[in-house]
Amino acid sequence: MPPKGFKTIPLPKAQLSLAAVLKCGQSFRWTTYPLAVKENSGGDTQDPTHEYRLALRDRVVCLRQDENTLFYRTILPVDASDASVATAESKDEETLVWLKDYFQLDVDLVKLYAEWADKDIVFRDTVKDRFSGIRILRQDPWENVISFICSSNNNISRITKMVQSLCTSFSKELLSETLSDDFEDANSLHKYHAFPSPQQLEKENVASKLRELGFGYRAEYVQRTAQILCEEHKDPEAYLMGLRKLPVDEARDELLKLCGVGPKVADCVLLMSLDKKNVVPVDTHVHQIALKYYGLRGTPQGKGGKVPMTPKIYEAVGKRLVEIWGDYAGWAHSVLFTADLRAFASYNLPAPDNTPTKSSPATPATPVPPTPSDSGTDYFTDTPSKKRRQATERPSRLKRVRTE
Repeated sequence: MPPKGFKTIPLPKAQLSLAAVLKCGQSFRWTTYPLAVKENSGGDTQDPTHEYRLALRDRVVCLRQDENTLFYRTILPVDASDASVATAESKDEETLVWLKDYFQLDVDLVKLYAEWADKDIVFRDTVKDRFSGIRILRQDPWENVISFICSSNNNISRITKMVQSLCTSFSKELLSETLSDDFEDANSLHKYHAFPSPQQLEKENVASKLRELGFGYRAEYVQRTAQILCEEHKDPEAYLMGLRKLPVDEARDELLKLCGVGPKVADCVLLMSLDKKNVVPVDTHVHQIALKYYGLRGTPQGKGGKVPMTPKIYEAVGKRLVEIWGDYAGWAHSVLFTADLRAFASYNLPAPDNTPTKSSPATPATPVPPTPSDSGTDYFTDTPSKKRRQATERPSRLKRVRTE
């Protein structure tokens, strides 16, 4: 039986793992709430353990999951929630349509995993079973652009804090709710803010406010990108959405015109919100995996033993991985990328045995490619385009962004 107020979508975790997809560096606004253990559950591990929430422009979407079912419900602002039952049902239908689009549920992920495993022994032996259910989100392009401008030379935890502060500082409160007894943090009040619009971020004073919030040199990038879009397009969000219809190279060229967007950020947006499924965003960690496992020839090392990410290397890595994985290469890449994150080092591994014996050493059941470097602290890297970098007010600070 579904939790009270929730509707259901039959969906096994092999098709979608919320615990992985919402925490692997694609979207940074989902809030996770641990659920209280039910007294009559009898230790049933099939019950949902967490609820995930995201504020859209007009509602908050709530998700839970067990092994074979995705549960969802919609929270509306007070003025909207007082509407008729028919209206509430209509809103739930809208949420269902949004969920199917956002998670791209028309794509058979189990079938893709099988195809990648047939083509790639590394995928088959290291990540296929342990990291199942990781798919690419189809995000709002505007939010996706700004979030990944914030990702430059950054880590998931800090990006999440920055994006959350962006919402609370520039977008008015949508609604608030006190958590029920279902949650570990019962009776606590939580407020929800939608992602701010381009018009809310284009004003000149936005950059100084973002610097106060700890955005550093990214503050000018965010404000200038919003300003550029508002000056050049009557409907900035519709313009970005329209990039889905363009070929990959044309869409990438448009993104590179924005302030703070370099090749890596552009490719993340192409993959995660513009339907370019075979685009592979490349950083030093993806490059090291390609060198170690996929026959890419080595290159001279730069300072500190790191390989400089030149345009030639970037193109070669992406091309090689597309040759291996095919039309959904960007999706396959996200699985290996997630497996490389420190936060997922113990993901889906059995609980450690505190009393190992000589005859049964404690080793992971499915080893993953070793982390090439400190991907838990600085794996999002990129270089903004020169044209837009020169347009910022403080170019001396912008030079801090290194090439990747």
